[in-house]
Amino acid sequence: MAVLGAGPAGLVLGNILVDRGIDCVVLERAERTHVQTRARAGFLAANTVRILERHGLAEGLHRNGRIHSTCEFRTEDGRFRLDYSGLGERERHTVYPQQELVTDLLARFLERGGQIRFGTEALAVRDADTERPEVAVREADGRPGQWRARYVAGCDGRRGAARRSLPAGTVRHHRDHGVTWLGLLAEAPPSLDAVGYAVHERGFAGHMARTSEVTRYYLQCERGTTADTWSEERIWDELELRMRAREYGPLRRGRVVQRSVVDLESDVLEPLRHGALFLAGDAAGLISPSAAKGANLAVLEAAVLADALTDDLTAGDPRGLDAYSARCLTHIWRAQEFSHWMIGLLHGPSGADGESLFHNSLRRSRLTSLRTSRSHQDWFAEHYVGV
Repeated sequence: MAVLGAGPAGLVLGNILVDRGIDCVVLERAERTHVQTRARAGFLAANTVRILERHGLAEGLHRNGRIHSTCEFRTEDGRFRLDYSGLGERERHTVYPQQELVTDLLARFLERGGQIRFGTEALAVRDADTERPEVAVREADGRPGQWRARYVAGCDGRRGAARRSLPAGTVRHHRDHGVTWLGLLAEAPPSLDAVGYAVHERGFAGHMARTSEVTRYYLQCERGTTADTWSEERIWDELELRMRAREYGPLRRGRVVQRSVVDLESDVLEPLRHGALFLAGDAAGLISPSAAKGANLAVLEAAVLADALTDDLTAGDPRGLDAYSARCLTHIWRAQEFSHWMIGLLHGPSGADGESLFHNSLRRSRLTSLRTSRSHQDWFAEHYVGV
C-alpha cells in the first residue's frame, strides 16, 4: 500500500493498516520538521475522537486536549451564547492543534514499524487501472524513483500528484464563496471561553482558542490582500472593533506569529475511486474553514478506507472498496452544506443597494432564529459537531 501525504488522513490510514499487519509506505514531500510544525485546524469532533480512541491514537489529545462546547455570537443586536453540548446530539469538540495530532500520529506510526519517506515528492500515479499501479517520485536526493503497490491512497491535498493523475471524466464541483479571511495565530491567551463569531458591518471576525497561551483569529478582508498588508496595531484595533470590545471587554493582545490569507472556496471530486487509486482528505474535497470540518472529514475517510482495504487484502472482500466513494461523499456533502450555511450566516454583502439590504436582512433573521429557536439550535449543534 502506498500512501501519499503525511497529514491526518495519510497517517491515520497508515497507522490502522500497519497495526493490522498490512505493509504500507507513506511518501511525504516535506521534511519531518515541517510536517510536525505546520499549523492547521484544531477542533476535533466527537466522532473523530472515537475513531482515534478505537485505534489507539488518542493518548496525546486526552492528555493535552481541551474540551470545548460553547459558541458566542456578537452582532448588531447584541450577543448570545450556545452551549451545544446540551443541544442536538449533546456532543462536544476537543481542541487539539493539528500539528500536535500529526506529531502523535507520526510517532505512533513509526513505533508500529511503519515506513515513511520524507522529502520524497510524488509526481504522478500511473497504471491506476491495473493491479500494480506505480507512483513516480523525486527522491530526497533529487533522483527519480518509482514505487509500486497494490493500492494507492492520495492524501496529498488539492495540488498533489493524486489529483494531477485523475483520468478524464472526473467531475469537480467547485464554488468560490467570494470571501477572504486573514488568518492569524497570536501568542496571546484566549479572550473569551468560547469560539467567538463576530458579525460586523466592516466584516467578519473570529476568535478560536488553541491553547492557554495561543489563540487563532480571523479577519475578513478584501480579495487580493496579502498577509503582510496589515500592521499588528491595525490587526488588533480591527479585531477589537469588530468583536465589540468596548461593550464586552478588551482582547488580550500578543505577538502575531503566523499569518495567512484564505480565500473561502469549496470543491468536491467525484468519484473518489479510480481503479486502484483512492482519494481522501483535501485531495477528495476542499471545505472552507468556517465550520472546522476538514481534519474531521480526513480522519473519517481514512478510517472508512482502512476498513475497506483490510477486508479486501485480508479476506478478499472488495465490497467496502466498491462502496467507499459513495459512502464518503455522503459525509462530504453534508459537511459542505453546513459550511455553506455558516458562510451565509457570518458574512453579508457590503453596500446599500436593494439586493445587499435584502441579503443582510436575511442573515440577521437567521441569527435571530438561532438565538431564539430551540429546534434551530438543536439543528445547529448536530451539524456543528457532526461529520
